[in-house]
Amino acid sequence: MVKKIMIKKSNLKTVSHQSKFISMLLIALFMTGCAKINDVSTNLDRDNFKNYFSPTTVKMYSSEKDFKGKAKFIGLVEGESCQEKAHHALPNEIDARTEARRQAYKLEANAIIFSQCVLIEDDKAAKYCIASTVCYGRAYKVEQSK
Repeated sequence: MVKKIMIKKSNLKTVSHQSKFISMLLIALFMTGCAKINDVSTNLDRDNFKNYFSPTTVKMYSSEKDFKGKAKFIGLVEGESCQEKAHHALPNEIDARTEARRQAYKLEANAIIFSQCVLIEDDKAAKYCIASTVCYGRAYKVEQSK
């Protein structure tokens, strides 16, 4: 009877050592797997954020009468929303206006007045679009009143 108990204790010690070994091995593998976590590649940089939020700095107005300060005409801009394939989303004015505001920002304008937006279906001239919406506007630099 004493021998049977001794065998069971030695089996328990072996199981205990195996589970400790497996646990330590898993921890070591986990830690080495996460060691390169600071080596992440991303497209987030200052220029991307500057370009992404740039249209929000160009305010939309209905007419020149709405300007609160002196305004200087900068130039004409346009923006396009394109449906490249039949299963893609339809072109829309929101995207076209956003693109026009982005173009106005590049001209260092802070205001825009849209003259019109046009839906062009079955566009033969632009071979890359099935349909497109184009918005035309005038870009201005408006002095901010204090």
